[in-house]
Amino acid sequence: MAGPPVEKSTDFKGSAKRLVRQLAPEKATLWVLFVAIVGSVGLSVTGPKILGAATDLLFGGMVGRQMEPGATKAQVIERLRADGDGGLADMLTGVDFTPGSGIDFTAIGNVLLLVLGVYVGAGLLMLVSTRLVNRVVNRTVYRMRRDVQAKLSRLPLAYFDRAKRGEVLSRTTNDIDNIGQTLSQTMGQLINSVLTVVGVLVVMFWISPLLAMVALLTVPLSVVVATKVGKRSQPQFVAQWKSTGALNAHIEEMYTGHALVKVFGRQDESAEAFREQNDKLYEAGFRAQFNSGIMQPLMMFVSNLNYVLVAVVGGLRVASGALSIGDVQAFIQYSRQFSMPLTQIASMANLVQSAVASAERVFELLDAPEQQPDAVGAPGLPVTGPDELRGAVELENVSFRYDADKPLIEDLSLRVAPGQTVAIVGPTGAGKTTLVNLLMRFYEVTGGRITVDGADIAKMSREELRSGVGMVLQDTWLFGGTIADNIAYGASGPVSREQVEEAARAAHADRFVRTLPDGYDTVIDEEGAGVSAGEKQLITIARAFLSDPVILVLDEATSSVDTRTEVLIQKAMARLAHGRTSFVIAHRLSTIRDADVILVMENGAIVEQGTHEELLGAAGAYAGLYAAQFAEAVVEVE
Repeated sequence: MAGPPVEKSTDFKGSAKRLVRQLAPEKATLWVLFVAIVGSVGLSVTGPKILGAATDLLFGGMVGRQMEPGATKAQVIERLRADGDGGLADMLTGVDFTPGSGIDFTAIGNVLLLVLGVYVGAGLLMLVSTRLVNRVVNRTVYRMRRDVQAKLSRLPLAYFDRAKRGEVLSRTTNDIDNIGQTLSQTMGQLINSVLTVVGVLVVMFWISPLLAMVALLTVPLSVVVATKVGKRSQPQFVAQWKSTGALNAHIEEMYTGHALVKVFGRQDESAEAFREQNDKLYEAGFRAQFNSGIMQPLMMFVSNLNYVLVAVVGGLRVASGALSIGDVQAFIQYSRQFSMPLTQIASMANLVQSAVASAERVFELLDAPEQQPDAVGAPGLPVTGPDELRGAVELENVSFRYDADKPLIEDLSLRVAPGQTVAIVGPTGAGKTTLVNLLMRFYEVTGGRITVDGADIAKMSREELRSGVGMVLQDTWLFGGTIADNIAYGASGPVSREQVEEAARAAHADRFVRTLPDGYDTVIDEEGAGVSAGEKQLITIARAFLSDPVILVLDEATSSVDTRTEVLIQKAMARLAHGRTSFVIAHRLSTIRDADVILVMENGAIVEQGTHEELLGAAGAYAGLYAAQFAEAVVEVE
């Protein structure tokens, strides 16, 4: 049964080169690594040749012991030819023996000690190279994680609006982990294998050019096998990691909303969607691993062909006296040493393909369009004096659109005096939250400008601008830690416990916090387990109190609290708003009666503006909204 089409790498070579360039800062360590591997390979390559000398000493001693003493090697060979034993005579011409002399165990022992020293040295150098590889890889992965984290902080809000959280998390965790593991497994081994092939090939040609040519006969076959299997494996690895990201995105969504999944009885649909994604990952993973897995047995088959050819031709060369037994023994070892690196290189090629597929996904994240950078030396909010009202906000002919061909806000102008509380109401999709996002520079205006105390916010530093704005959203965000830590998160610097408790009292959170077993030291997780939705909202409001902002933004901040707490919060917000400009986005119109200005928005435009009483008297859009909420009016939905 044919599988689904696989998405291929968009730029495999480019991504591979870019991944290699990530190692550039470790250039000095890489040179030391290269020298260590060269030394290790050099010693490993000389080992079989030295060991072959021991074999020659052993065989020569055995032959010499069976000969009568007093004759020379040439006389013994001549006598054998005279007796018609030319084959044996030819073979003995390649053997170094002394008639009547036995095995020289002292010489053999010295050779074996030398071989032992050579292999110990090769092992120590390989140990050094392995440690250096780990150092290079860990530093490289560390920098990649740092770059990804820095990139995430520079990405605009629009990127996160489009991307799935699980997919982004998969790129920043699974894909980077895969890159690190692959580099650890392949980088040092790849250099070692390439140098081993070169070194062994040189020694093989030195011992016997004929046998070296025989050994090279199987190389084209190895290349064909590696190329064919590699082309089949690479797109499967791309599909594997893409499926991993999709599955993680689904799991993250279902875990975050597991309560709603159960409430609406969607467990079966969720499980079915998981099964489909899991099946796709299984298929892609199976195909990738199967295609890469057949590389090893195929290369072993080619290696065995090489071994047979070398053994047959080598035996004939020994019989003809052209080579000694020790040289053939060494050559057979070299043929194994020659074939094994080729097999390793072919196998590592598939691992590298997996790493490049992950690297491509990480580079896509790193190459995502960033928000417009702040100007060098960009100022923050204008500060004229600690006791002077600040936070005059003005929108001058502001236009904005998410999509180039779909206008949302067109030619919007608004002037807010310092210390005013501005309420923004309107139907869903009217542009209320968008207006606040523009003020915070989460999005950039496409036309006009926004000023704070006369300064264009587009020319300000985002960090400084946002440090002067306190924001409480409808969707509460808490992190794993104590309640005190979560409240203190709003402060720009260290704060005392007294300041944290004062902010909690101002937000009317102190009472419920003190009822918890550990009070302000109660540990909550990122989901806020152990506290209700309203209590989580009170914590975030206390956080805003502690930030002491110039401008306060409340996006449905009281939507999760009960009516009594809502009244208390309104009184507290009135104290907090003194000397500050406040923007309140609200659907519950009872919370904004005391606002200095109420803006009614529809389709990205302000259609009405005034106080609560003025707008009710105008009997327009605001009056209709108010009547729909409090007079049970019938609202026609078009």
